[in-house]
Amino acid sequence: MLAKRIIPCLDIKDGRTVKGVNFVNLRDAGDPVELGAKYSQAGADELVFLDITATHERRRTLAELARDIARHLNIPFTIGGGIRELADVDVLLNAGADKVSINSAAVRRPELIDELAYAFGNQFVVVAIDAKEVDGEWYVHLNGGRIPTEYKLYDWAREAQERGAGEILFTSMDHDGTKAGFANDALAKMSELLDIPVIASGGAGNKEHFAEVFTAGKADAGLAASIFHFGEVEIKDLKDYLAARDIPVRPVA
Repeated sequence: MLAKRIIPCLDIKDGRTVKGVNFVNLRDAGDPVELGAKYSQAGADELVFLDITATHERRRTLAELARDIARHLNIPFTIGGGIRELADVDVLLNAGADKVSINSAAVRRPELIDELAYAFGNQFVVVAIDAKEVDGEWYVHLNGGRIPTEYKLYDWAREAQERGAGEILFTSMDHDGTKAGFANDALAKMSELLDIPVIASGGAGNKEHFAEVFTAGKADAGLAASIFHFGEVEIKDLKDYLAARDIPVRPVA
């Protein structure tokens, strides 16, 4: 069995790392480059940097951030926010990013996934999906959760895979920032449906939640923000906890 990945996520607004609850009430969590370097040294497997207002404010993700991050990290990182075309991705990958994450732009123009996968390879393309459960059905939302769509979660995830996504990063808007646990039922269904890795996001509050998401949720990776940013869970402690429960993780050097 492949090792399960622990991925701190840094949501960035105006150059600062922020974290909220259910996508609102944001508070400052520090400098993204400094935090990224700290997590790299602490044993994180990967990092995700998302400019959460890039699409909403019609800005492009700045390649300068990717260059700055790459200079301070020795682990893979994904960057996303405001990516709309091949040129955006080309700049970010050349600046040092290992993968790019696309979300709203892919829903608005699904062919973007095909284009990126063809130009750069599936392994570079992460399709992020923000979804909320409405009357028992999960629906995709855009622009940081501001705009509901008629896309159903599992249908869109399957289409993204067919178009060339290398991974799906699924965030449950209902669980985001609540620290009450991941959306394990939805994650398990998605993991069974897809052949590509699923990254779980939204709801991590303690070490037990990661054990649950890797077993009941069948996720390939667990992503979290505030519990790492504010020192509530240390990555080494988390990996030791998971390893003691026979959940495969990469050891912290």
